[in-house]
Amino acid sequence: MAVNGRVVITIDRQYGSGGRITSKRLAEELGIPFYDEEILKMTSEESAIGEQYFRLADEKAGNNLLYRIVGGVRDSLGAPTSKKLTSKENLFRFQSEVIRKLAREQSCIIMGRCADYVLEAEPEVDVVRLFVYADMPTRIRRVMEVDGVLEEDEAIKKIKRIDRERREYYKYFTGREWGDMTLYDLPINATNLTLDQLSELVKFYMHLRGFQV
Repeated sequence: MAVNGRVVITIDRQYGSGGRITSKRLAEELGIPFYDEEILKMTSEESAIGEQYFRLADEKAGNNLLYRIVGGVRDSLGAPTSKKLTSKENLFRFQSEVIRKLAREQSCIIMGRCADYVLEAEPEVDVVRLFVYADMPTRIRRVMEVDGVLEEDEAIKKIKRIDRERREYYKYFTGREWGDMTLYDLPINATNLTLDQLSELVKFYMHLRGFQV
C-alpha cells in the first residue's frame, strides 16, 4: 500500500519503444498527472531561468563533457554550486527539486530525467521504476509511424542518437548505466505488445504490488 495513498511511477524508455505514448495513456486511465516536458516549464518558473536553457540541456550530458560520476545526486540537490547559474549541474539541481516536490504532493507519472534516482532521496515517497524497451525493427517502425520519419536509415540514426544522449545524461548525473535492468522494478519488452497491452501490464503489476491508484 502506498504511503499516504500516493505512488509515483518513473519511466525510462528506449526511443521508439512506445514508452511515452503508453505512459500518457496510463496516466489518463489511472487519473493521475503525467509529467514530461512540462517539468521544463515548471522548473523555469521556479528558478526564474529561461525555459530555453532547460530545453537545451534536457536529457543531454553535453558533447563537451566526459563521462564522470557526480558525487551523488542525493548530496547535490541543494543551492547552486557554480558561479554560472545556467551550468548543466545547476539546471539539473533545479529540475530535480521540482521532481521531488511533485512526488511529495501527488501520485503521478514522471518521464526520464533521472527521476528514478532523484527520488531515492525521498523515503516517504513510494516509487515504481519502469524501463520500456523493444527490438530494433519495432522501434524503427514506430519512429517512422509516429514521428513521420520517411527513411529507415534516418530512423536508425535518430534512434541511436537519442539513445546515446539519454545514456550519457543518465551516466553523467547518476554514475549508473542507463538501461541496467537491475535498477528497475519492472523492465518491459514492448516488442510483441500493443500499446493497450503495455498499459494493462503496468496496471496489473501495480495491483500485484498492492498500490491503489
